[in-house]
Amino acid sequence: MTRKRNITLWTIQCFLALLYLFAGSFKLILPVAELTKQIAFPGAFLRFIGAAEVLGAAGLILPGLLRRGRELTPMAAIGLLIIMTGATVLLIANPAAGKPFLPMLAGVLDGFVAWGRWEVLKRRSEQCFSPSQS
Repeated sequence: MTRKRNITLWTIQCFLALLYLFAGSFKLILPVAELTKQIAFPGAFLRFIGAAEVLGAAGLILPGLLRRGRELTPMAAIGLLIIMTGATVLLIANPAAGKPFLPMLAGVLDGFVAWGRWEVLKRRSEQCFSPSQS
């Protein structure tokens, strides 16, 4: 992996982690009545999404920082991509709730992180298991 690509992925991961930490924390802290004003979903479901966003933010950053369980980063990105796909579809179907641009952009970035980090893992495993040429 090139240094430039690694820096790009880390920059996107940090940006996304802050975004999801912020959004997820609000879903966990705000009263349920406030959460359900714009979107008529059960409060427990919105709390679940908030928890998933906070855990996903941790999954984007911690495995790389701790250098353990690095396969969790692309899986966290894929999970967040699924959440953002649902948010985009919901906002397209219900324009009064907001504009779909931010969740769509976050989803695209999640997909890029998942692909980029998966490629890194694939290359590392190929290097580990390839027969050495002596």
